[in-house]
Amino acid sequence: MNDRAVSVLENYEIEVLRTWKGRGAILCESDQGLLILKEYTGPKDKIFFQDALLRHIRGQGFLAVESLLKTKEGEFIVYDQDRTPYILKTYFDGKECNLRDMRECMQAVRTLAKLHRASCVDLQAFPMPGHKAEFRMDKEYEKHNRELKRVRKFLKEKSQKTNFEIFLLKHYDHFLHTALRTAEEAGQYFAGTEQNDGKFCTVCHGDYQYHNIMVRNRESNGGGSGDAAAGEMAVINFEKCVPDHPVRDLYLFMRKLLEKSGWSQELGELLLTAYGEERPLSEGDYGQLYYRLRYPEKFWKIVNFYYNSGKAWIPDRNMEKLEKLLAQEPEKNKFLENFKNTHGSFSFSAH
Repeated sequence: MNDRAVSVLENYEIEVLRTWKGRGAILCESDQGLLILKEYTGPKDKIFFQDALLRHIRGQGFLAVESLLKTKEGEFIVYDQDRTPYILKTYFDGKECNLRDMRECMQAVRTLAKLHRASCVDLQAFPMPGHKAEFRMDKEYEKHNRELKRVRKFLKEKSQKTNFEIFLLKHYDHFLHTALRTAEEAGQYFAGTEQNDGKFCTVCHGDYQYHNIMVRNRESNGGGSGDAAAGEMAVINFEKCVPDHPVRDLYLFMRKLLEKSGWSQELGELLLTAYGEERPLSEGDYGQLYYRLRYPEKFWKIVNFYYNSGKAWIPDRNMEKLEKLLAQEPEKNKFLENFKNTHGSFSFSAH
């Protein structure tokens, strides 16, 4: 972000009082309240879906979400001299959700449940370019598994291996077996459950993490984002929004906390209870969550990062992440077993 980026604010019908740099963005105090200018990296046509979703959510009574501002010419995306695209959004005066504060974490999942209730849309009225109406977690994992197999073949055929590659290959088959079995069982489980009819669907936030959840400071934002009371949570950064099962968001938020807590069963149940207070969880929801938690997504991410980055120098952080992942496997497996015992068997054989 630089002065040329700030200059794009001249394209909007706003009076800029002052600007300052934020995390990868420029914050702006204006006559329309607190705003944020960010580079836009998504597909050009998706911004219309994002705007329609945010207006729909506010129309359902969930006011504490951002709004997209249009330029004087009625466009959502504006370009600087280098043709870098930007968007301008309302912002909230507050702080990020604190993952070490259990009250805030429970409030965050309650907020998520309310958001999911408000983001159930008619897909025929919300066309989603590049996406089908039906979304299957197991199909996503099958794609991941093809990538894992390709990297495994690459590693085995590589003549000179680094210490990280030797260590990775040593433990590869364990995680690959878990990934393959989970995708297979999930596919057979969901083949026996009722699927979305393709018309109505929840649109997930897509990146429901602590830095996109704001605990508000003031009574109102002044930027058209509603007037939720101080202390309530606002949700920002909907650029990754996607129609999918609502458990997608819940899983992401829970997995981050569970990894940090050593897969605490007590923590998991507290979060599930808090979410269920606002949106009761069905058997299908528990099944979705079980298979998402069981799939070794963290391992896939480590492998994916390694394979798609320069392999001449492999950061020590990769080894640390893999070692931590291995150390947590017993705790994770125990959590999953307790989860099944508490919420029912999610084996495909039950269907």
